[in-house]
Amino acid sequence: MLKLVPVTEVKRRATELIAGLRKTGLAVMVTEHGREAAVMVDVDTWNNLQRRLEILDLVAKGVTDLRAGQVTSQADAKARLARFAR
Repeated sequence: MLKLVPVTEVKRRATELIAGLRKTGLAVMVTEHGREAAVMVDVDTWNNLQRRLEILDLVAKGVTDLRAGQVTSQADAKARLARFAR
């Protein structure tokens, strides 16, 4: 669950809010004029999200390749990768 914090409060309490992010790992939704404007997360959470997105992008590419028939057998893949094991 996101904690909603007005942007004016972020300006006043930025250091405290950042400390809370680090401690809890929970995201903060920053609002401006009552509307969602941004999300604050700690660096570890951000890095984890970026890694997950990279993995999902690779999975999506794999599905696209599979549907397009761009596949190879396990034996061929092993042979191609064997040259890197040396």
